Amino acid sequence: MLMIEVRLVKAGATKIVYPAELIEDDGRHVVVRAPWAGEGVRDFGFVRFEAGDVFTEHYWRDRWFSVKEVRAGDGSLKGWYCDIARPAVLEGGELVVEDLDLDLWVSADGSSVLRLDEDEFAESGLAERDPQAADRAVKALDELELLARQSGFDALLAL
Repeated sequence: MLMIEVRLVKAGATKIVYPAELIEDDGRHVVVRAPWAGEGVRDFGFVRFEAGDVFTEHYWRDRWFSVKEVRAGDGSLKGWYCDIARPAVLEGGELVVEDLDLDLWVSADGSSVLRLDEDEFAESGLAERDPQAADRAVKALDELELLARQSGFDALLAL
């Protein structure tokens, strides 16, 4: 089992660093597995992340998002949490991902697809600082939402 560190960066500052098991790296798509790395319980109203939850996280070096399959400690699927982010970089045992504020939640049965944090994204100033990145971020969110509504994430993970 090869362990790496995942470093999530937001607005130039490290948001969180956590260890993860490297499951796959084909040069384009990186898959890691990690237990819930947050402190305590995070209740969003539509899902709770808590101790015992396991995240299988999919990152791409050429896509502007990551997809995190979330399972409860008993193995039941809670759903998918997707971060809009710059393409991932894996170097020297560290996977660095820059979060761009936009998120998408898809429930386990696919009945709920929620766009999240659009207000934070608008307030971030990314559109003024880096309009090209802001455009890529919005297009990535639209792409994820369409995939979630039309074919589910099984098709996405085969990309």
